[in-house]
Amino acid sequence: MAFIQMACGQLSRAEALACSGCRHACHVMLYSDTESQLFGKIPIRHIILMQMRFDGLLGFPGGLVNPSEETLEAGLSRELLEELGVALPISIEDHVDSCHAPASSPSSPSRLITHFYVKKMEEEQIKEVERAAASTAPDHGQEVLGMVRVPLYTRKGGGGLAPFLSHSFIGNARSQLVDSLLRFNLVAPEELHRALTHSLKIHSHTAEDLKASLALTDARRKQF
Repeated sequence: MAFIQMACGQLSRAEALACSGCRHACHVMLYSDTESQLFGKIPIRHIILMQMRFDGLLGFPGGLVNPSEETLEAGLSRELLEELGVALPISIEDHVDSCHAPASSPSSPSRLITHFYVKKMEEEQIKEVERAAASTAPDHGQEVLGMVRVPLYTRKGGGGLAPFLSHSFIGNARSQLVDSLLRFNLVAPEELHRALTHSLKIHSHTAEDLKASLALTDARRKQF
């Protein structure tokens, strides 16, 4: 299967760790299979966890690590304990890819390397992570505003995956999600293509809606 080429410079794990002067960040996609159904008729199929960050962007759990003081996996586990409230063992086998994060501008190359992991869990384990994230995680309500599940289904009106993909994501998190959906056969390629196509239309409509809201605030400002 041909996987998506991320919008970043791909690196092997060894190349990434050998990068002098680079910072490193590790994130993980936690998921499980499920037999549950939405409204008792729409198969949910898989539970995938993401989070609403403090900056209003969607992303995966994780954060900055220091390979000179800890392994990538140990650093990621430490970050997960802070953000999710549970200690989850992450192994090298869970590692999917490493790459340079998107640069802030063409003239300013990124010195941040992101390491992405995918870990499959049992459904009850995923639910326990959700409970702990909202009740015992030190970062809840601060760096992490809440955990969210990715809706992998598509309803008749187009609701579900397409609107979710139209939201704003941090860095290359959206590409990581899309690549993982294909890599682990969580969504059929044709179904994902339709969702992305519809997501573009939603994004265009959202832009027009934002312009209308901006015009409204401009009119209100002129009254004062």
